[in-house]
Amino acid sequence: MKILVLNCGSSSVKYQFLDMQDEKVLAKGKVERIGMDDAIFEYKGSAGQEIKEVTPILDHNVAVRKVLAALTDKEHGVISSPDEITAVGHRVVHGGEAFSGSVIIDHEVKRTLRALFDLAPLHNPPNLTGILAVEAALPGVPQCGTFDTAFHSTMPEVAYLYALPYAMYKRHKVRRYGFHGTSHRYVSERAMQLMGPRPNLKLITCHLGNGSSLAAVMDGKSVDTSMGFTPLEGMIMGTRSGDVDPGVFPYIMSREEISMAEISSMLNKHSGLLGISGISSDMRQIEEEMENGNPRAKLAFDMLEYRLRKYIGAYAAAMNGVDGIVFTGGIGENSPVLREKVLRNLSFLGITLDEVANLDRARGERRISGPDSKVEVWVIPTNEELVIARDTRDLVLQMQQGKDQREPDLVGTTAD
Repeated sequence: MKILVLNCGSSSVKYQFLDMQDEKVLAKGKVERIGMDDAIFEYKGSAGQEIKEVTPILDHNVAVRKVLAALTDKEHGVISSPDEITAVGHRVVHGGEAFSGSVIIDHEVKRTLRALFDLAPLHNPPNLTGILAVEAALPGVPQCGTFDTAFHSTMPEVAYLYALPYAMYKRHKVRRYGFHGTSHRYVSERAMQLMGPRPNLKLITCHLGNGSSLAAVMDGKSVDTSMGFTPLEGMIMGTRSGDVDPGVFPYIMSREEISMAEISSMLNKHSGLLGISGISSDMRQIEEEMENGNPRAKLAFDMLEYRLRKYIGAYAAAMNGVDGIVFTGGIGENSPVLREKVLRNLSFLGITLDEVANLDRARGERRISGPDSKVEVWVIPTNEELVIARDTRDLVLQMQQGKDQREPDLVGTTAD
């Protein structure tokens, strides 16, 4: 079974093509600047084949056809025909309260996705656009949606409700939804495998990148997460502010004479590491400038570490303990300096650090806590595409099995 995984943004498509017999990535790439004359198409095959073009790509329909053409290209492709594509899995950002797991996409699912546009106006519309583009290019091929919010649907009311008038939840579904769920799900499941079976396992998963979030995971289920109604809440991020007193907004608006749209832009695009450092949203550059003695770069780093440490402590309290902490994402996987400082400042949890393992980036997936540490600490590279591909495979197999079970009854009825 070969599955194409798509992550469609407003002007981009990221893709992977996997053979699920051994879960091997046969090809991957991205399309950027969709809708422009200088759109960029990139493709890499598992045998080293590469395509990179700057060419007009009008819309997502053209982008999807471009991906299919590369996969079947005589020189660079990895399949001979689109007929070899068993199914397509999509990353969908927001499932609201409607979707607590991955689903086969049908007319009703598409209708519900449209109804959720208001909850994710920047993400769900292009997600649906990608689904419709695949329908046009591969009619009849099953499609699956995997939702960023689904993993967090197990949170209890005490964790997901805001202390607003309850009518705001009932009327408008204002609540904490959480995001990065596919990543938190993958690394928590992998951590449970690596740590071995044990009852009531309590994990804190830290997805740290340009967008960052933490999750408290008990027995494989999310019980709390730092992102909320939008991906703006929680951690300090590359350009997002994270937690801010909402009273700040009318105060700034009255003195700067700016609109709510400008406030939103400030919070999402000009805050976080970029806003504090005045240099960059990239943690690599922040750390480099910090080493060169830049005080604002150091302040940005220290604020991020402090917020991260506070959330870890809060989730340890929420679960009445913690057995394991997992770092993942671009920063989580690649910043040994941040991991070391956070863990040194969590010594009250009985954490000790294996300094060699922490610095050894070449090893990828690894335990970085010492043998005497009371809490296991792991670095686990995330793999959201594999989760989507696995869910797509499982749903298609269930669909096929259901069809096979129904067919004998239909034949028998006709014969009678």
